Amino acid sequence: MGEQQDPSADEVGCKLISLNIEFSGGLEMLFSNQRSHRIQIPVKDSSEQPANVGFLVRHLCENLMKDKRKDLFVLEDRIRPGILVLINDADWELEGEEEYLIQDGDTILFVSTLHGG
Repeated sequence: MGEQQDPSADEVGCKLISLNIEFSGGLEMLFSNQRSHRIQIPVKDSSEQPANVGFLVRHLCENLMKDKRKDLFVLEDRIRPGILVLINDADWELEGEEEYLIQDGDTILFVSTLHGG
């Protein structure tokens, strides 16, 4: 299970990227109370651009988020302030944030740093 897989193709021949997505700090409640997800996304977005983190966030909201409170994860289609994003254990600010091009086998962690008081 820990092996990287080559990009596969879905039923219509679209190449896919396999990713490990993790949520913590309370964000898991928005995603069926599940902390870890193994997902596949298309290699390219609808405009034929390579898949980046911005595309991944939209994909997560449309396809993986079961909770209606999308605003706890995104604000104006961008990751909400107060959410730390790590790409392969590195702060996404070092990787280009939303513009980082997703690679097969990447692990992306979303951590809420916001706490009620």
